[in-house]
Amino acid sequence: MLRFKTRYKFWHVLVGVVCMGIFFFFLYSLSKIAESTGTSTGALPEADPEKHEEGTSISAPFMFLYIVTVFYFALNYYYNLIVENKPFLSFLKITGLLVLASFIFNLILYFYIPSVFKREYESPGEILSSVLSYMIPMLIICFLFAYITNMREAVKQRRILQAQKLLLEAQISQANFNFLKAQINPHFLHNTLNFLYAKSLPYSAELSEGILTLSDIMRYALSQGNQKDGKASLKDEIEHVQNVIKISQLRFSNQLKVNFEIEGNVEGKMIIPFVLITLVENAFKHGDLKSPEHPIDIKVKVQGIKLYFYCSNKKKTGPKQLSTGIGLENIKTRLQLAYGENYKFNVKDELEFYTTELTIDEL
Repeated sequence: MLRFKTRYKFWHVLVGVVCMGIFFFFLYSLSKIAESTGTSTGALPEADPEKHEEGTSISAPFMFLYIVTVFYFALNYYYNLIVENKPFLSFLKITGLLVLASFIFNLILYFYIPSVFKREYESPGEILSSVLSYMIPMLIICFLFAYITNMREAVKQRRILQAQKLLLEAQISQANFNFLKAQINPHFLHNTLNFLYAKSLPYSAELSEGILTLSDIMRYALSQGNQKDGKASLKDEIEHVQNVIKISQLRFSNQLKVNFEIEGNVEGKMIIPFVLITLVENAFKHGDLKSPEHPIDIKVKVQGIKLYFYCSNKKKTGPKQLSTGIGLENIKTRLQLAYGENYKFNVKDELEFYTTELTIDEL
């Protein structure tokens, strides 16, 4: 059974047809003016009454209401078929029914109210031919309009769902972070590390330095969850990166080859935390850390409110550590939530080298 669900209100269609009629009348007037100026140098040519009558099948009031009604039903039927992803046969069925209904309507007028027509038809077949000549373009317009409307609504719906998904993921990440913080008492941890640092001083300067650096890392990691806007000082983020590099150097007796450059003024700049450090940790995890020819290359460049970050490393040879890619996906999600279209994040995974580049247009 054919169902009719209203998507376009009748008065919306009415206004749309009026606007479309005004537009086509304007184009028609322009074409007539151009034709008259091109074919005569005097007065405009007289209209051909016979030609005018043949160009109009129904008088103006009937034609207007008739067109609005056809558009109203066609738009709603086509839209619902598109939304429900119906097969092509359903569209043919609706099209056939609309053409048939239009033909029957014109046939009734032909037999019972012939005065409505400004043109005399000799047979019902001639009426059918006339109906097809204007119904097919009208139905094509209706289908295209319904299809475009559905596409726009689908894109809008996808954006809403994507935004909801990203927001949910951010909320889950924040909840996990808060849960982790709840399991660790920061004061207890800092006091313990300070105690170990004090005890280790007489025995090993390197060990005490490592404990102090670890204390700074843990303090930064546990403090950033308290930021209301979800951002941290860029200066602190860079210091955190330096601490991680420092403690990694201690682990490997300062044999790691790292080139870390900072350019520009980082004071007063804010950034979502743990983005830069995640990219650096990824390079330390998968990179060849002891190649003098190809050190891990890390660059941070600030120009006004714009940030450029670059990290490149030579890949390890031999067995590779398993990577899920969750870290990079999490970075992309957080960047999208924080900066929208104001960032670019590129990953270049080559045979021997792995490079990440991040540009934030507005910190």
